[in-house]
Parts: sequence; structure tokens; C-alpha cells
Amino acid sequence: MAGLYNQTIVSQVQQANDIVDVIGEHISLAKKGKEMVGLCPFHEDHRPSLYVNSAKQIYKCFACGAGGDVFKFLQMRENLSFPQAIERLAERVAIKLPARAAKDQTTEHPADVDPNELARVNEWAAKYFQKNLTDEDKGKNTRHYIAQRKITPQSVKKWRLGLAVANGDLLKAAKKRKIPTKLLEQAGLIVAQMGTKTFGDKFANRLMFPITDVTGRVIAFGGRALDDRGAKYINSPTTALFDKSNSLYGLQQARHHIVSTGLAIVVEGYTDCIMAHQCGCENVVASLGTSFTAGHGRILRRYAKKVVLVFDSDTAGVEAANRALEVCVSQRIDIKLASVPQAKDPCDFLLTDGKEPFDQLVEDAVDVFRFKWNRLIEAFGTERTLVDNKAAIEEFLQTVAAAVWSGKLPAIDRGLIVNRLSKIIATDAKEINAELAKRIKTAARVASYPDTILTKNQKVQSLDLGSGFFAEAQREILEVLLNEPKLFEIVKPNITAELFEVPILKQIATILFKMLNRNPDVRLADILAAAESVEEGSVIVDLAHAGEQKANFKSRLTGALDAVKRYQAQERKSRIKATEDQTKFLRRVSENTEKENPHSLGMV
Repeated sequence: MAGLYNQTIVSQVQQANDIVDVIGEHISLAKKGKEMVGLCPFHEDHRPSLYVNSAKQIYKCFACGAGGDVFKFLQMRENLSFPQAIERLAERVAIKLPARAAKDQTTEHPADVDPNELARVNEWAAKYFQKNLTDEDKGKNTRHYIAQRKITPQSVKKWRLGLAVANGDLLKAAKKRKIPTKLLEQAGLIVAQMGTKTFGDKFANRLMFPITDVTGRVIAFGGRALDDRGAKYINSPTTALFDKSNSLYGLQQARHHIVSTGLAIVVEGYTDCIMAHQCGCENVVASLGTSFTAGHGRILRRYAKKVVLVFDSDTAGVEAANRALEVCVSQRIDIKLASVPQAKDPCDFLLTDGKEPFDQLVEDAVDVFRFKWNRLIEAFGTERTLVDNKAAIEEFLQTVAAAVWSGKLPAIDRGLIVNRLSKIIATDAKEINAELAKRIKTAARVASYPDTILTKNQKVQSLDLGSGFFAEAQREILEVLLNEPKLFEIVKPNITAELFEVPILKQIATILFKMLNRNPDVRLADILAAAESVEEGSVIVDLAHAGEQKANFKSRLTGALDAVKRYQAQERKSRIKATEDQTKFLRRVSENTEKENPHSLGMV
């Protein structure tokens, strides 16, 4: 796909998208010296490892090895190809790109779904649903329902609420716009009708809640039934853009408030989240009606220092919160739990009691260990079976194990907890510690499983950069030129990119030498923009950083070129010797053959 967009366009898009701004849309960044630093989104980062350099327009994680420019970040973060990352960033800053040739669109990754295309069709659908809601006739009843729920017109606009009408309506409208059926299916907007080869709308007669990512792209939808047919709430299915276990409703709207307060408040439903913001609690997000997951924890850890889970007071809400606590402890986030009183959900509580009581509810949230401890005491204070008591103990030990592993539970506190538990259940503290040790190992093993993106990073990290003095000389040349491109004048008469034997280094040398032949003042950002793969970008950043640390550019380059000459001389000697050895061998064979067969070789 090289050359799909020319370098002028690529540079224009790159320069219009400051890397600090783009990465700052995905993680919380703080200033550290001349750079910005944050938790790396590509591995389980517990202390900020990702450094972003505004002057050089590069990022580098010193833990997992990920690195590159703004394009490489988007490629890794959103699993995009290089052209897709260009298109995504061009769209972000409203740069109009020349249309791709149809053959290019289909041959790049024929089996892949283009996330940019899904985002565009979702955006169209969101606008279509909004249009239905504002339609005088179609949206009348739904607008009345929204008003009954005390959702203001300002909130309707802020959250882009919409209306899905009768089944088949969206599909019909899409056909008029010539939107491919396959694309609608990939976006989860239509589904195959049971027992037929036809399609129908995924959402019909529902109040629609567009779900956006942190940058504001519409990645999915939630729909609330407006009649008694079907489930009360449904979400879009998992797509190339959306996975509810790794998405939070309202993150785009709440992100800045979460960063400024250091606190994220998590509720369960769409209306809970909307009402919280409407009442002035703007650091609230929703878990899309599902249990709080490790993915949710990873996302919030980038922005928040503390998390408070606010759930319904019914049994299901408490159980959901209980499951979430272990996830949060394993993610090393300070986590507390608040339960809404009087069997209300957060939306109703905010409407009847207001912002201040809700703030107090959050303020009074119970610490994770206190919550678990209270559950254990409660279990032994009621007439429960032996099996129930055993389950309560195991549940508590599992939480303590996760806390010990994550470093959130000091040794003294662990000893006190074990001693108190020993007295409650009349079991020796040694036995409890032994059980705890097993669970700590399990917690460590589970938490060490890498996610998909980390696996990609590990591939980047384990790239073979060669060994021996010649491979080292190749790296040295690139390290110097990436920092002092004007020294290419010394390199140019002596070697070409073809000399590089290590594949990844040869790829980088080809890009670099080509650019330096045109412009000796080329920037690191320009070189990165010309490298399409994530692997190339990561190695370029590594080489540039290593070269900067070593400095002494001219003397190191001279030494590397001398090493190359020595290698070439050795290679020439080896080739000459190999030729001589082969000649000697053939001569011996010929002589031996003549002795054995005097009639051979024309000796009749």
C-alpha cells in the first residue's frame, strides 16, 4: 500500500495532528521535564511509562517498547492499517483526502473490516435517529416519554439521543443513500432475519443512545424499548469498533472532569449517567449495563486516581459491585462502593434528592476491604449453611490475595486481617496464610495474561536486530543519521541500503537514505511518517533514542564505517578463498577421474 497517499498529504495530516493532543484523547498525560508522561495503553502499566515528546512528535514506552509517531499510535490503539490511520487523523482535523481507488480499498486487507468505514456509517445512523426524534409526527410520543423522565432538551442535544422507528426503516433509508448492506451488518445496525436470507433493523421502536469512544466517534448504540416487546435495553453487538467490556458510556463527556478531580464515578445505565451530568456531576460514566470488567478498569486507570462504583440497592446491584471489586483491586486502582438507598437507581435518586445527597453518597462510599469484611461478618451473623460460610471466606480471601499481589495491602494490614479472620472462623492463622499464598499465585498468573495489543508489542520488542560487529555497525550508522542527518554526506559515497543485511534495518535504511538523498535536513517525524509499519516506527524511535544517548555522532559514524570496510574486506577475502578452494577441489576431482578412467574427458 506504499504510495496510496503521497508524502505531501501524509505530512500535512501529521502536522495538523499534534501528538500530545491525539494521545491525550486516549490517556491522561502529565508534564515531566520537557516531555509528557502517562500510563501506556499497550500493556499493564502501573506507573507511567509512556513518554510523549512534543518537539520531536514521537512517543516511546520504556516498559513494553512501543514507540513511533502519531500514525503508529493510532495504528496500535485502534488496530488500523497505515492508510486507515491517515484517514482517521485527516477526518479528525477536517482535511479532505483524495478518494482511494476502489481496487485499493478492496485489496489492502480483503478480510478485514475498516473501522473508519464503520465509524462513518454509525455517524450517519446517529444523525438519522436524531432526525426521527425531532420529526413532528414520528418523535412525538418519544419526546413526551423523554420529558416524563425529566431529561432536558439540553441533555437530549448533548447526548445526541435519537429514535429508531419501525423495523426496516433504517435499512430502507440506507439503501436510498447507497450504503452497502454488508457495511450495515458489520456495524451491527442490521441483522439477518431468523430462517430467511433477508435483513432487518437491529433497533426498532427504541429510544437510541449513541455510544462514543473517548474521541467522540460513534462506535455503537444502546436502545431502550418503547413498548413491551423484546428486552428492555439492548446494545450493538461486538464489532471491529465496539466491545462493551472495553467501552464506557459517557467517557468522552466525563474525561476532562475525571482528570481534574482524579475521581471517576461509575453507574450502570445510560439514564443514570445522563441524569448525573444534568445535575452537575460530570465525572460520571456508565458500564453499559454490564458488570465492571478488567477492561473498564484499564481505561479508567489512565484518567482517574480513584473510582467509586454506584449501583442500585437491589441484590443484583450489590452482586455486580462485588464482582467488580476484585477487578479494580487487581488493576491497582483505589476503589470504593456506594449503594443507592431506598431501592432506587441513581437516576431516580438524583431526581428526588438532588446533587448534594448524591455527592455525599459518593463521599461516604465504603472501601473495598471494608465492604468485603462487612459481607463476611454478615455471613457469619445470620443462619447460613456451612457451604455459604465457606463461599464467603473464599470470596474474602480472593480479594485479599489480589490486594497483596497489587501492592495495595501492607504486610501489617495483611497480618491483622488474617488474625481477625482466624478468630472469626476458629482456624489457625498458618492455614489461612497457606490458602492466601495459593490465591496470590493465581492472582499474579491471571493478571499477567497479555491482551491483544500487548502481544503485538511483544512482537515489536522481540524483532531480530542482528548480532556481531557488522550488525552493530549497521545500527550505529542509523542511530547517527537519525540524529544528525547532515552526516549522510560522509555515508553516501561509501555504502547503500543494500549493504544492510538485517531485514528491519534494511527497510529503515531504504526509507532513510531515499529521504536524505532528497533533503539532508529531514526531521525524525518525516522519517516516521514515511515508515508504514508499527514495527518500523518502534525500531526507528529506539535507534534515535539510543543514538541521542550515546552522542559523539561523527566519531561513532567514522568507527562504524571503518567496521563496514573491515567486514567488506573480510568478505572479499572469504570469497577469494572460497573460489580458490573450489578450483582446487574441481582440479582434484578431475585428476582422480582421469586416473580411474583414462578414456574419459576425451582421452581415447
